Parts: sequence; structure tokens; C-alpha cells
Amino acid sequence: MIMNQYQILLFYKYVPITDAEIFAAEHLQYCKELGIKGRILIADEGINGTLSGTIEQTERYMADIQKNPLFSDIVFKIDPSEGHSFKKLFVRYKQELVTLRYHKKLNPNTDGGGRLKPKEFHEYMQRDDVIILDGRSDYEYDLGHFRNAIKPDVDSFREFPEWIRENFAEHKDKQILTYCTGGIRCEMLTAVLINEGFKDVFQLDGGIVTYGQDPEVQGKGFDGNLYVFDERVSVRINQTDEHILVGECHHCAKPTDRYINCEDDTCHLQHLVCEECETTKLGYCSTDCEEHDRAAVASSS
Repeated sequence: MIMNQYQILLFYKYVPITDAEIFAAEHLQYCKELGIKGRILIADEGINGTLSGTIEQTERYMADIQKNPLFSDIVFKIDPSEGHSFKKLFVRYKQELVTLRYHKKLNPNTDGGGRLKPKEFHEYMQRDDVIILDGRSDYEYDLGHFRNAIKPDVDSFREFPEWIRENFAEHKDKQILTYCTGGIRCEMLTAVLINEGFKDVFQLDGGIVTYGQDPEVQGKGFDGNLYVFDERVSVRINQTDEHILVGECHHCAKPTDRYINCEDDTCHLQHLVCEECETTKLGYCSTDCEEHDRAAVASSS
């Protein structure tokens, strides 16, 4: 069997798109004809996507989109894959690429913070006078994060502004480093931080994905695994012998890097679970869910 004949692409660009809804409809048809799968969001402010396809399909996609002057310099993060990492194709128009609903319109191209390449980010992390803020949701942090990073108590990105005001304002005079999966959330997060009065703000350029692919740092300083929004779910970032697991089993707290969905159709809570507990707990996140599911099956039979 020939392995790794597929690729996964992760990309975004903030750039004004005229008639974005029409562009989204045309792009959907193009992607269908090409045969790729994934999730692509298009807004008046730009494009954000992750998709999978054969090497031929993904190379064609990159070449075609870069022919458009709007996206001529768009950066693609590429991972090899043994097959499709998505079951379906979604290309949709949205009001915002990253749902924030901030009270003020922000342009990350002009309002955001500075950028640090992987090596620079790693060097900055060694300093005692920096604050590292994870720009993702708490369940992503639980699977893996940069050492000593602050965990935000948020379930969605739109909760960040309020969380910053209530929990982070004391650090306004500190140097702030932010990071997220591929970089797009930090584009807005750094802009929010600066608008909220923070002065010295930087983001990890290219996100955790680029950091893990960098041949020099090799993901050093990232503990656990990266949560990704495709069929893989969990991806190793730290390629050195310092790699450890920080995720804890929902049931027994043993180290694990495996997320599953609760078997109860009314729950489907995504939770970390070790192989042993997945077997003994039958894939349920709680005894209540197991009992509820059994009762539902019994009543329908």
C-alpha cells in the first residue's frame, strides 16, 4: 500500500473580497469539481480554510487560488496524510472568519501585534518577563499547550474580550506572547489586546502547526498534542525527546492524547479518555449517559 499520497492544507488570508457571497458559491462549485474535502469559510474580510485531497488535487488547488491576485501570497501549511481527513466539503459565507462580535471593527493587517518566527518565539519563551497566553478554547489547551502558558477559561473565541477584561487586565504592562493552531485567531486576539490597552503584544507566526514543522525548534517547549479540526483530532508537535502527554483521562486521570465523543446521542461530549477506560466505560462520558442511552434503546425496542 502506498502511503501519504494525500495532503492536508491549512490556510487563511485577511483581504477584502468584493461580492464575497458570490465568490463563496463559485468556490464551492470549483471545490466540488476538483474533488477535495474540508471546510472553507469566506467573508468580506478574507478566506480561512482547511482541506484534504490527493497530492495532485491539493497542488492544483494551491496553484489555482494563487492565480487570483487577492491570494497570490497566501501561505499554505501542508501535512502529509494517508487519506482524506474530512468526510464532507463545506464552503460557506460568514460575517466573520473568526466569530468575535467585538464592539469595534478590527483590521488585523493594521491593528494586530508583532509576529515571531518559531525560533524567536522559542527564545522569547525562555524569558522571565513574558506572559504566554493560549489563544484557543480550554478543551484545546487540555490536550496540549506551550509550557507555562495561561489557560483561558473560554468555550468559544467570542468570549475572549470579556475574559481579558476580567482576568488578564493586570498584565497590560507585560510583554504578551499569543499562539493558536494556525495563526488566524491570534490575528484578531492581538488586535483585541492592543485595543484593550496592552502595549507589547506578539503572536506566533504561522501558529503551532508551523512551530511543529520548523526544522530547528522541532516543536520544543510544546507539551502534549495539538487539537486539530479534522478526523485526526490529535497531532504530535514536539518532535524531540522532551515530548510528553499532558491530557488526562476524563475517568481515571491517566495521561492520554485521545479524544472521543460520548456514545449517548443526546450528549456526544468530546472528552479525553485512555484506551482502558474507553473499553470499560463503553465510550460514555458518565454513568448517567450510559443509563440514559440504555433506557432510550429499551424504549425503542
